[in-house]
Amino acid sequence: MDSAAPSGADPSTLTPTQAARRERVIRAALELGADGGYEAVQMRAVAARSEVALGTIYRYFSSKDHLLAAALVTWTGDLERRVAQRPPRGTTPADRVGDVLGRATEAMKRQPKLTEAVILAISSPDKGAASCQGDVAASMARVIDRAMPDDLDPAVKADLARVLNFVWYGALLGWVNGWSGTDDVGREIGNATHLLLDQYA
Repeated sequence: MDSAAPSGADPSTLTPTQAARRERVIRAALELGADGGYEAVQMRAVAARSEVALGTIYRYFSSKDHLLAAALVTWTGDLERRVAQRPPRGTTPADRVGDVLGRATEAMKRQPKLTEAVILAISSPDKGAASCQGDVAASMARVIDRAMPDDLDPAVKADLARVLNFVWYGALLGWVNGWSGTDDVGREIGNATHLLLDQYA
């Protein structure tokens, strides 16, 4: 058991062995969520799949929602690396931002059960989950920033990224709660990107 890793420990403070074990736990949660959605991500099932003791998991994550929110941090980090490898496409800022957010949305559409699990978790009032919200927002802001004009004021970029991230998250929340369909997510993103970014074309 990792006596040096308190519950909810900052990943940057973990030893390489602890960090690798924590990563296995997150990947197991992603796999279970993809297979069965929110209800399938039970801590005992995560322990069995990751081969990490249940007590150790609770030293890294205070709750199931905390674990799933951390899994969303990992998911957005993966997206960030993919965008870095394959830059945004399009001739205008709206097209490029729409491209990266569209890619993110398509990835989530391919795994609807996992999307439901992580969006429900990050939306919960759980304190552990709330601690991950800033990391998710920061990762998505960096993804969006790659599609923005290089000469745009950094403060304006940050404001635009924050608003677009809210639109994207709100559209996803509507989808996983059954208020709207998957096509509505793309439509809301398209409307927002053009309303906000056409002035910078």
